[in-house]
This record gives sequence, structure tokens and C-alpha cells, in this order.
Amino acid sequence: MESVASSQAVAQLTALAHPRRLAVFRLLMRRYPDAVPAGDLAQALEMPASSLSATLAQLRQAGLIRQDRQGTSLLYSADVAGAGGLMTYLAADCCRGRADICFATLEKDPAMPAASPRKRTVLFVCTGNSARSIFAETLLRDIAGDRFEVFSAGTRPQSALNPFALKLLADKGHDTTVLRAKHISEFHGEGAPQFDFVFTVCDRAANEECPPWPGQPVTGHWGQPDPVKAEGTEAERMLAFQQVYGALKNRIASFAALPVDTLDRVSLQARVDDIGRIEDASA
Repeated sequence: MESVASSQAVAQLTALAHPRRLAVFRLLMRRYPDAVPAGDLAQALEMPASSLSATLAQLRQAGLIRQDRQGTSLLYSADVAGAGGLMTYLAADCCRGRADICFATLEKDPAMPAASPRKRTVLFVCTGNSARSIFAETLLRDIAGDRFEVFSAGTRPQSALNPFALKLLADKGHDTTVLRAKHISEFHGEGAPQFDFVFTVCDRAANEECPPWPGQPVTGHWGQPDPVKAEGTEAERMLAFQQVYGALKNRIASFAALPVDTLDRVSLQARVDDIGRIEDASA
């Protein structure tokens, strides 16, 4: 007789077997712990509202995503407990407890504790790589450059860094001479760094543009509004950059304080997710 766990796993695997449902689940996992409005999902995946509604219902029924209400809006997020249950079932039942065989590549996970401390590699990704990811790169390098090798890139990078971003960084005493806009393709292929951490800092649901990274890096989504799009006077626009800088500084200071060399992967991912929930009111 089929067990409850087996039936649930079949339902989850069936849900993920369709490309559209898999795309929604993958996007929400990348956005975790954020909850995303259905409209943002539809726009990001170029999916008709009727198709998205059916897709979300099937993923919810399979226990892979959650639905919450905020005012009149419905928000969706990945159900990490449900997805974790599927992975546990696969390891315990299908692999007969031999996770060392089924998940052998995880043994080489660069985010697992090392025998001795080493510099960890970090990539910050946003759309234009002209402000938000540049702020994050600069902040982590200045706060903990002795422990982290830091990079940034954009899915659709601008040809030059934003002048407001450069001015703010210079005014705060950061070195801007090493900064430039880069496309994420620079960090794929032979000779590219193998990243321990990959963070997205854009506020759009469209980080499906970010390709998967080899080596199972710990990932986080620390989304911030794009200050480049701010309107108004010069002072009002600069304030938008100040707010994003402050919000990222809070998160990066918390990240730099993590004992990454002593935490296992599960604990490290949980701490990174917690940092993503930091409120920005004081930024």
C-alpha cells in the first residue's frame, strides 16, 4: 500500500514535471523568503493570468508553495518545509538512506565548513549592475575583504556606473576605482570563480534571468528598489540612493558577522534567509 509520504512525493514530482509549474517554483525559491504578488510572477514569466492561476493552485495543492493575503493582494512564497519533505523522502526511501550516493556532489559543496578558514567567494547580482549590486560589492569588500572575495554583475548591465551611486560611495570614503559594470556571463565558463554565496539584490520578480550556478552556492534574495529610477529633485534622488545603501549595509554587516566557517550548510542558509527579512525602516 502506498504510504502518505509516497503519495505526497508523487504529487509533488508530478507538479514539478510541467515546465510552467517548475518555472514558478524555481522563481519563488530564488525569491525566498520574499512573498511575491501574482502579477509580478505573471510579468516575470510572461504567463497569462488564467494559466498562472491554475499553476499556482496545483503547486499549492502539492505542498510546494504558500499563499498569504496582504490587504486585497494575494502573495505567494516557496514552501521550503514541503520541498524539504520531498528531498527527505527521496534520500530516505528512493535512495534507501544512501544519500552519500544519490547526493554525492553535495559532499564537495564549497559552502560546507572547511578544515581551515579560507576566503569565501561572493557574487551580488541585480539588473543593471550600476548601483545596488555595486553598493553591495563595495560594502562587503570594505567590511570584510579579508574573509571574502567579492564580485558583482548584472543581467542587463548599464554601459557605465550611475553617477549618483559613485558620488555616494566616494562621499562615504569608499574606493571606486576598481568598480565597473559587468554582465553575469563573465562569471560562467572555464576560469570563472566557483561561488560560495550568490545574492540577488533587485526588487523585481524577474530574477529568472539569473542562470543556475554550479557548486550549489548558498543563495539569498535581499531585494531593494532601483534608485536609478527615482524621480524628483537631485536631493530626492540622492535620498533614494542613501536608503538603498543603508538597507544593504544593514544586511551585509549582519552577513559579515556570521561564523561561516563553523556553520553547516543548512544553518548557514537559514541565517542568510533571516538576514533577508531584516526590516528597512531604520535604513
